[in-house]
Amino acid sequence: MATAVETLGKLERRLTISFPVADVRTEVEKRLKQQAKTARAPGFRPGKVPLKMVAAQYGYQIETDVLNDKVGRAFNDAAVANELRVAGFPKIEPKQDAEEGVLSFDATFEVYPDVTIGDLGAVEVETVATEVTDAEIDKTIDILRKQRVHYHTKGEAGEHGTGGEAVAANGDRVTVDFVGTLDGVEFEGGKAENYPFVLGEGRMLPEFEAATVGLKVGESKTFPLAFPEDYHGKDVAGKTAEFTITLKNLEWAHMPEVDAEFAKSLGIEDGSIEKMREDIKVNLEREVTARVKARNKEAVMDALVKSTELDVPSVMIDQDSERLAEMTRQDMAQRGMDVSKLPFPAEMFKDKAERRVRLGLILSQLVADNNLQATQEQVKAQIEDFSQSYEDPKEVLKYYFSDRRRLGEVEALVLEENVVNYVLGKAKVSTKTIAFDELMGSIPQA
Repeated sequence: MATAVETLGKLERRLTISFPVADVRTEVEKRLKQQAKTARAPGFRPGKVPLKMVAAQYGYQIETDVLNDKVGRAFNDAAVANELRVAGFPKIEPKQDAEEGVLSFDATFEVYPDVTIGDLGAVEVETVATEVTDAEIDKTIDILRKQRVHYHTKGEAGEHGTGGEAVAANGDRVTVDFVGTLDGVEFEGGKAENYPFVLGEGRMLPEFEAATVGLKVGESKTFPLAFPEDYHGKDVAGKTAEFTITLKNLEWAHMPEVDAEFAKSLGIEDGSIEKMREDIKVNLEREVTARVKARNKEAVMDALVKSTELDVPSVMIDQDSERLAEMTRQDMAQRGMDVSKLPFPAEMFKDKAERRVRLGLILSQLVADNNLQATQEQVKAQIEDFSQSYEDPKEVLKYYFSDRRRLGEVEALVLEENVVNYVLGKAKVSTKTIAFDELMGSIPQA
């Protein structure tokens, strides 16, 4: 039996569930007898253990299970009878003033909000567009050349100067000995021998690199170095140390020429430079398309959040906050970090969780109202698109279609794309062209 639903807040509700104690006892006795058929105890054959002993061993757990089952069933029946869309799980508490022979519980819970999507025709969305030009292809080729760089001793005959006159410059790989002191005392981590790095890559602090530039092999230099306040080494952060460096070896970077051999190293069998550039352009355009879609999707989601008013169930925010905290913990552990002593308070993820839940409610309503569910054809087309960047597209298809969970992830992506396309078809859309570097440097947040 359940009482009428009480409204405690915008989304919070409460109802009281009651049932006779006798019903619980009857069900407990029934389950104890069932348990006794297979119960084991020293000195007794299986199934011959006295009922009192079975009750002593299993009674508490069985009674708890019976209560949970009855309360859960009664709550679900009441929710259906009252047409309640319950969000999360109810908080169940026993009532102290129940009638004799009756067990009563208060169930406090939240319900899903009514979601009313505003006039999408009044929503403004700014999308982005980016073009892949020869300049982007040239930059990519330079990156690929740098990835294949090899080094030669600087100063050898015919190689960037003559022996004794070669000096360190940006782009060179140097090998140095160095020692740092604070008030004349060496500090931990401030000393190394035969330490290599490339000048100009920013691996070392600017003062360290500046002091190295211009040195010849065998030369030393002593200089002050001020560590930043936020330096990772707490013992030296914000302090000024004195360093002495000695240049042990000096090498210049030899990047491969853009020729047939270089093209072949990138998988172009006939060594065609033109074919190599076309392949690079296709790959860049694929990446640009993916990032533009991500940026535009984020713009649509922002517009939907701003244009839709709704109350979000706190229980759903709490659950998603805990899920995000656990996902972060697992991700950091997989990266090799020791997370055993790191705190992961769910409160840290509350804002992100609130947005995720809000968007989920809005998208669900849009999909239901406008029949935007992902079709089998769309899902297959999306997976086929994924497969184009792999050597064996058939294996990619098999990977997704052999696992319902993976297929569900693709369905979710297609559904979101359906929503984005629907909104863009209704909203006031403007497009801004942005530079390639700006697009590639942006990472839209979920």
